[in-house]
This record gives sequence, structure tokens and C-alpha cells, in this order.
Amino acid sequence: GVGSGLTLVVLTGVRGGTYIPTLQKGQVALGGGGVHAFLMVGVAYLLVAVRIPGGMIARAGSWDLFTSGGVSFTIAAGVLGALGALGIVLALANGGRPNVVPPLVFAGAPVVSVFVAMLYNPPEHSPSPVFFVGILMAAVGAGLVLAYRPT
Repeated sequence: GVGSGLTLVVLTGVRGGTYIPTLQKGQVALGGGGVHAFLMVGVAYLLVAVRIPGGMIARAGSWDLFTSGGVSFTIAAGVLGALGALGIVLALANGGRPNVVPPLVFAGAPVVSVFVAMLYNPPEHSPSPVFFVGILMAAVGAGLVLAYRPT
């Protein structure tokens, strides 16, 4: 239902907010190496994203739901997610701070996401001018977070 969907969205937001600082702490503990941290992120994906749904699909016997279009787009999404994680790891390894990188990533991502979603599913009507105000507010918000971040 709506309540459980909202709970999952909130949990995902918490995950997003804790991901980069936790990643940076692990990366420092690994000697600052970006590739070592990224490898461990990959191991975590293997443990969580392959074992859990693989087991669920095996129990349900729903292997027939895989289609070429579905597989293509979801693998592309996985590659984009992995490249994003690699970009974050490399940003942190090259001097990016865990209180600078997240506002840039998480303010820009929703804006890009809306445009890509409109590309995949063109809207029937042009966006409201308030939509563009929202984009401006996301940029201003990220700027304020960066300008007044704790140091």
C-alpha cells in the first residue's frame, strides 16, 4: 500500500544519506584506495542484490518473467548505478569530502531523473513553470548546503 511504499522511500533516503560518509570511512580504512573500496561495494551488491532476489525468484519459479527488453534496461540501470558508485568512490579518493560530494550528487540526481523519465515517457502537457522553479530551488539548496556545511 501507500504506507509501505512511503516507508521504503524514507528508508531509501536514509540509505542514500548514509552511503557516502560510510563509504568514505571504509575507504580511509582501506588506505584511501578507491578501487579497493569499489571492489567491496561490488561484493556487497553480489551478496544483497544477487542472493536475495535470486532466492526469491527461485522459490517463486518466476524465471519466465525475464524479457530481452526488461533485461537490457535493468542491466543498463545497474551499469549506471555502478558507474555512479565508482564516480563517488573516485571523487572521495581524489580529495572529495563526504560533506561536499553528497549534496552535489543528491541534488543533481532528481533533476536528471525527471528529464530522463520524460524522455522515456513523454508527458502529455508541458511542465508547469513551477517545475523549473523546483530545479532552481534544488540548485540553490545544494549551494546553501555546501556554503554552510559544518567544517
